[in-house]
Amino acid sequence: MSETNNELPEVNVGDILTGTVVKLEEKQVFVDIGYKTEGILPISELSNLHVELTSDAVKEGDSLTLKVKKVDDDEVILSKRAIDADKAWGELEQKYNNNEVFETEVKEVVKGGLVVDVGIRGFIPASLVETFFVEDFTDYKNKMLTVKIVDLNKEQNRIILSHRVVVEEEADLQKSSLLQSLKAGQVLEGTVQRLTNFGVFVDIGGVDGLVHISQLAHEHVEKAADVVSEGDKIKVEVLSVDRDNERISLSHKKTIPGPWENIEDRISKGDVLDGTVKRLVNFGAFVEIQPGVEGLVHISQIANRHIGTPQEVLEVNQQIKVKVLDVSEKEERISLSIKELEQEQEAKEFKQYEKDEEQSGFQLGDVIGDKLNKYK
Repeated sequence: MSETNNELPEVNVGDILTGTVVKLEEKQVFVDIGYKTEGILPISELSNLHVELTSDAVKEGDSLTLKVKKVDDDEVILSKRAIDADKAWGELEQKYNNNEVFETEVKEVVKGGLVVDVGIRGFIPASLVETFFVEDFTDYKNKMLTVKIVDLNKEQNRIILSHRVVVEEEADLQKSSLLQSLKAGQVLEGTVQRLTNFGVFVDIGGVDGLVHISQLAHEHVEKAADVVSEGDKIKVEVLSVDRDNERISLSHKKTIPGPWENIEDRISKGDVLDGTVKRLVNFGAFVEIQPGVEGLVHISQIANRHIGTPQEVLEVNQQIKVKVLDVSEKEERISLSIKELEQEQEAKEFKQYEKDEEQSGFQLGDVIGDKLNKYK
């Protein structure tokens, strides 16, 4: 080949060339671009991301498409970064315009967020990484994240991405789908998210429903914290769904055995039980004999005498003994009596009295008999 043909022809800044990597140095790469001098590809022009070693980005024999950055005498400065950026901007603009979700790899953890590789250097601010606060992003390095572009400005070389918006949109879709599928009567497992003075909010798969405090247990509940804690897994039954206002009413009480279930196996006619007076009404008194199970002592069964009102004999929270007259699981009804216990007690006392009198008569007869014998 003649010397003339090997002379460096006219090369202009901005020209696109194809070359082969022939040598790697610490801060630069030499590229055969088909001329008498090799082109120089500085480490800073290898990638839009930070590169520690030239060997991290290329190796000898690689074929590269490069842009001419500078021509000085016989020296040609090349850039791979510029080619990658031009290609990346075109693809990113398309993704941005189409509101596209795509994956990218986290390359660096920096102050304020994450640097990602999207063909060029992209940035995810800390506030746009997750829907929750992240204290330490160390574990995110080299992690793949689904993202959307939220700000793109080629002139300022700025590209801002968000993983949080993807998560939020997926959650909204899941929530909408769940709201459409829910039906009254469904039994689901959920996680207790938040306790309030009127009940608890339970996550049932991307949407929260309310378990009113009256639906937490069969017995009366003063505070939700007495029954559940945040993070608890509980079963709930769907009571109603208001799709327009995205409100779901749930019940935990309906998923657990009621206090009346199998009551006839636990309480029988004739049993004598301890109870607590819960309510006084004009026709009698309701007495709790087991948690959540109340029986009625009719006014006619309160005392072994005529009374005008239950308050003449009983008061709320009083501890009493009652006798079971009748029990019905189907009707959830138990009839109780105090009078029968009083009558039984009176009969017992009278019988004891008679027995005592009889014994006293025998003793008196013995004394009289002894005295008569003395005079014989």
